[in-house]
Amino acid sequence: MSVRPFAVDVPQPVLDDLRDRLSRTRFLDDSPRRPESGMTAAYLRDLVASWQAFDWRAREAWLNRHPQLLVDVDGATVHVVHQRSAIPGAPALLVMHGWPHTFALQLEFADLLPDLDVVVLSLPGFAFSPPLDQPITEQRLARLAHALMTDVLGYSRYVTYGEDVTANVSDLVAATHPESVAGIVVTHAHFLSQDEQAASTDPTERDFYDRMAAGWYQQAGYAHVQGTRPDTLAAGLNDSPAGLLAWLTEKLVEWSDTPQGDPARLERRISRERILTEATLYWATQSIGTSFRPYFDGADAQIPPVEVPAAVFVQRHEHDNPESVARRFYRDLRVFERLPEGGHFTVAEVPEAMAERVRRFVQGL
Repeated sequence: MSVRPFAVDVPQPVLDDLRDRLSRTRFLDDSPRRPESGMTAAYLRDLVASWQAFDWRAREAWLNRHPQLLVDVDGATVHVVHQRSAIPGAPALLVMHGWPHTFALQLEFADLLPDLDVVVLSLPGFAFSPPLDQPITEQRLARLAHALMTDVLGYSRYVTYGEDVTANVSDLVAATHPESVAGIVVTHAHFLSQDEQAASTDPTERDFYDRMAAGWYQQAGYAHVQGTRPDTLAAGLNDSPAGLLAWLTEKLVEWSDTPQGDPARLERRISRERILTEATLYWATQSIGTSFRPYFDGADAQIPPVEVPAAVFVQRHEHDNPESVARRFYRDLRVFERLPEGGHFTVAEVPEAMAERVRRFVQGL
């Protein structure tokens, strides 16, 4: 296994080409009778203007203040931020992102945990982690994450946390490696299977899953395209920075704790600087296509119940997620709390609140 220091250094010609393309964006007006959700013409014009003036080198320097590595592990090469505590023997926390964010969106949260060793993993095919040459399934990601923490970084015990497509990965790591996982932090709590949902007689459970199903049709277009025509979509987004920015930012607006998808409310949760950092990372690494791989390869895991200590913090996007389901799946549930703020990108939206909650949970283990 090989471990190498890494620093972000986007070539200047890439940045020059980006600004040139942005300056030649062909904007469209809003379509007649457009749906309430989705990117508006006015907001996209404003974002593109900001991206043209964006000081990437300053942001790059901020990223490089976080110690980064390229690690060969379990037949893959992955990029990680490994932020060690000054406290000897500090507990370790594995943090995993989903789509459409990258490791960068979770660094403010990591910075607020100086009493922990924090490992922020870039998924294969995202930003500086090369794609896998085989399907990027939940089972594969769980093996990779566990091998990273134990075989490479040397932790005999660690706490795990995942968002979006890595929520199941985190559950799977905790369920299959209880000897190494000291606890699990959850903001995307386990869902019942389709058969289990149909069989449930609990009205609270039925109401939650009915609500989620009713809203899915309006939200699921992105997932269907990414899961069925990933390369066709990627060809357009990889060539048009404005298109890429619109595709990424729409989901940041829609899934965060932003009533009515209000962009102004989004930027109080996730600043414009952070939005443009995400877009620049996808653009500079040309990783938008490979970031679709989890949707194309699909979920594969039958996850057994988690027996290790768990803290479930229900984010606002799933505010009515039933406690009964959490208690059946997380068999040693130490904390169950419905968050007053914070949506799908929980640790990015409310990093201070989540850092304090994670600290209390880890201290109690």
